[in-house]
Amino acid sequence: MKKGTQLLLTSLLCLAGLNAMAERPNIILCMSDDQGWGDVAYNGHPVLRTPHLDQMSKEGMRFDRFYSTSPVCSPTRAGVLTGRHPYRHGVPFANVGKLKAEEITLPEVLRAQGYATGHFGKWHLGSLTTKIKDGHRGRPGNTATYSPPWENGYDECFVAESGVHTYHLAGNYEKLGTHYWTGLDQMVPAAEISGDDSTLMMDRALPFIERATEADTPFLAVIWFHTPHQPVLSAPPYTDGYDEHKDYYGCMTAMDEQMGRLRAKLKELGVEDNTMLWFCSDNGPTKVKNSWGSAGGLKGGKRSLYEGGVRVPGLLIWPQRIEQPRVVSMPCSTSDYFPTILDLLGLQLPDRPYDGISLMPLIKGMMTERPKPLAFESSFTMREANMGDPSINQTALIDQHYKIYSKGSGSTYELYDMIADPSEKKNIAKQYPEVVQRMRATIETWRQSCQDSAQGKDYIQK
Repeated sequence: MKKGTQLLLTSLLCLAGLNAMAERPNIILCMSDDQGWGDVAYNGHPVLRTPHLDQMSKEGMRFDRFYSTSPVCSPTRAGVLTGRHPYRHGVPFANVGKLKAEEITLPEVLRAQGYATGHFGKWHLGSLTTKIKDGHRGRPGNTATYSPPWENGYDECFVAESGVHTYHLAGNYEKLGTHYWTGLDQMVPAAEISGDDSTLMMDRALPFIERATEADTPFLAVIWFHTPHQPVLSAPPYTDGYDEHKDYYGCMTAMDEQMGRLRAKLKELGVEDNTMLWFCSDNGPTKVKNSWGSAGGLKGGKRSLYEGGVRVPGLLIWPQRIEQPRVVSMPCSTSDYFPTILDLLGLQLPDRPYDGISLMPLIKGMMTERPKPLAFESSFTMREANMGDPSINQTALIDQHYKIYSKGSGSTYELYDMIADPSEKKNIAKQYPEVVQRMRATIETWRQSCQDSAQGKDYIQK
């Protein structure tokens, strides 16, 4: 276990009393990469085939206002594993920062509770080797960015530091220079990497789930697909029936097929009812070569804090607790996973600021409105700014009814009615200055809290 987390985890478990009667369901967190809110048939896409995700939307909880922690990849992933905004612990953008040793991660908590923990697919929270050149930041002797999953609470993994091809043709794996790893100095040979990437991930995740089930051990499986992030490729049969954008649509259909395969395995093993299965995307769609993502009519996309950049598909299947399908209009977030799962297990949150909330009252039908708003901040790196958007910083705050958004200095905020105007077409800040003032005060207090966290104040032992 990482230095600095043992004492906090011990305290957390003591506070819980290790209640033997507490639920210990299996937990699976699936996430796509750059999939827009409109990139599913159940949200109205006219072409894309996603039958398994559509079926999930009909059977469990469909979140119509589900948000990624950030409009870009790495920060959202950090939010999933910690329940905390990445500005608190130094992962502000993709390929910037790493998951710090002082952070308490979900797999660390669950492993201490007797769970088997596995991570499959994209990592993007630190480099995976200090021995060879790998991915964006793996370099000989570079320990500054090194933070692999096996040092953050995972028993088993099959991971790549950053993006890989969504379909592996001969030679692509070696050419890209981003490798799959299964542990310390354990790089997966190129001969084992071919075909659809989502299938390769599920090929490794399902045996992990099967072994845990046979051992009567609850499990956490985190499955982070690379689809549909660049470089986008696909092949028959996934591309069959598409007249255009075959690579993009094909890789999405292949990923959807793997979600169906996962659910079929859970049913075969007899653990479907007692498994909490989540699905979402890490941010909105991007507009680069061979990417054809849809925000479903929402404004903006990846890198933007308008709705198209952070409102993403969100689903939860848990037959034991969600017997009837429900559509949820309350704003929910990837940062809610950590508090929700700890609450489920009867564990108190560690003594530090958390940005997510427990959704257990929502799941139980006892919550209809979010008790505290969702706060966002995201900055463009100079590389991103040079792509045509001169802005450097964005902030936003979303409550049950309204959203404020600022681009640049934060001195002026736009205001949108999220109920009447989810596409953010009409700025109503001048009509409701008192709402802007109230929400602005909230986000300024939150930003100061994040700055305090960034200075390491959360890590002081009390």
